[in-house]
Amino acid sequence: MKVIARIRNGFASKFGIPRQSGLIPTAKSVIVFEPEYRNAQALRGLEDFSHLWLIWEFSLARRDTWSPTVRPPRLGGNRRMGVFATRSPFRPNPIGLSCVKIEEIRWQTANGPEIVVSGADLMDGTPIYDIKPYLPYADCFPDAKGGFAAGEWERRVKVACAEEWMRVIPKEHRQAVVDILAQDPRPSYQHDPERVYGMEYAGMDIRFQVEGDTLTVKEIVKKPEGGAG
Repeated sequence: MKVIARIRNGFASKFGIPRQSGLIPTAKSVIVFEPEYRNAQALRGLEDFSHLWLIWEFSLARRDTWSPTVRPPRLGGNRRMGVFATRSPFRPNPIGLSCVKIEEIRWQTANGPEIVVSGADLMDGTPIYDIKPYLPYADCFPDAKGGFAAGEWERRVKVACAEEWMRVIPKEHRQAVVDILAQDPRPSYQHDPERVYGMEYAGMDIRFQVEGDTLTVKEIVKKPEGGAG
């Protein structure tokens, strides 16, 4: 298979990436096509759709071996389920599938046509193998069963961020940062209120602690020019 595009966004590392697509609609990404596929004709008609399916690679989860069972974070990381009953990145073929919303199609840029999307759960630079339009009549099943992942997926926390740290965040990223932190990026099995966690987003190192249902931002450090975002 050929890589047709790569995603560009503020997620410089895996920590903090939404656990599923569509959970953080305020986080924007740009789909940048590889030189061979920078042809506007390939996107003709796409402006009439609202959402896309992205088929991509868990490029940091490549392995020479595979396991028939994995430990889903949804179950606290201490119960095993069959790999094909989960969306774990550790699969025989590290292929991901995400549904994202089209925010804008930039028909003419220095990199050819680009697609601005929201709700992506891909890390910056992730290779994309295919793009397909989302079809509501065929792709939406309101009565579908969710197995062990049924019900409300995300544990939400209150985000406490002092004004001095909020001012460090560029205005266009502030709501996305708050929404990302509100999903509690920590692994579900970690509950130490004294531990300080660090999350990279949009060229910032965001450090925080979580106690109970409140996440408190302790510090935000801007990374040197050339960082993600």
